[in-house]
Amino acid sequence: MAKELPKVLVLGPPICFSTFESLYSHKFNLINPKPSGLPLQQFMVANRHNPSTISAILCGAPYPISLDVLSLLPSLRLIVTASAGTDHIDLHECHRRGIHVAGAGGLFSEDVADMAVALLIDVMRKITAADRYLRTRTNLSDPWDFPLGHQLSGKRVGIVGLGNIGMEVAKRLESFNCTIMYHSKHIKPSISYPFYSNIVDLATSSDTLVVCCALNDQTRHIVNKQVMLALGKGGIIVNVGRGGLIDEKELLRCLIEGEIGGAGLDVFENEPHVPKQFFSLDNVVLSPHAAVFTLETTLKLCELVAENLKAFFLNKPLITPVMLG
Repeated sequence: MAKELPKVLVLGPPICFSTFESLYSHKFNLINPKPSGLPLQQFMVANRHNPSTISAILCGAPYPISLDVLSLLPSLRLIVTASAGTDHIDLHECHRRGIHVAGAGGLFSEDVADMAVALLIDVMRKITAADRYLRTRTNLSDPWDFPLGHQLSGKRVGIVGLGNIGMEVAKRLESFNCTIMYHSKHIKPSISYPFYSNIVDLATSSDTLVVCCALNDQTRHIVNKQVMLALGKGGIIVNVGRGGLIDEKELLRCLIEGEIGGAGLDVFENEPHVPKQFFSLDNVVLSPHAAVFTLETTLKLCELVAENLKAFFLNKPLITPVMLG
């Protein structure tokens, strides 16, 4: 008799799931409620899945693992999220219930840093705006009349969150002879970049802010109206962290009224919804939370998810555990 595959409840599902399923469906019994269109509890009942037999979840960042979800699964002992961030998971309740959490660790750092620099260059050099300009010209014989961009070389860049991603951003921008400064929860003694304990002071001293810290109660709307006004009319904001790190309504107002110079956004406050006012602004470059959407990283992520699940079911230490307490 064939051995029963370990059950994994798939919630979301994460972007990498189709690839993961093709590679590892012979290793795990992947239970995916999404195609049914039913709420989780109804799906479990309709398909005769006993909630007490589910000990592991695979999820993505858009799916909230709330108290309601945790209460529905009394035997749950592991959540693997295919994301670096964990703000969609009730970590306090996981800690209380003894549920382990594994994430993507530092897997995404290089791809996200690449995207941050790409967005910054695009906004400063108006690459996307120039592309639209050429595609929509009606009189092809008219001389080109396109506004000037700005150099990236030598700019003062304030990094908000000098973790793995922030360090990779800094490393890339050093190649452009940028002056790097940072704001983080704590000063990093081994780092020579100037540290600002106050983000308003960092913005005042910067030409651009790259936001790549974690989202939590302390960092929600860390980039607010005061920070934007301190950055100034020529300032540019790039966000590759989480949408909630920036007060999106104030950002829109500052962009429309010319209080800041531009923005490059890979994340939004209420994903997948993006305010329509962004679409008409030539000083804004938008990306659908796609910083980690590369083939290479997707394959590595699938492998990492599988290794965490295997470790759990073999009662071995997780590969990339998230510290809960």
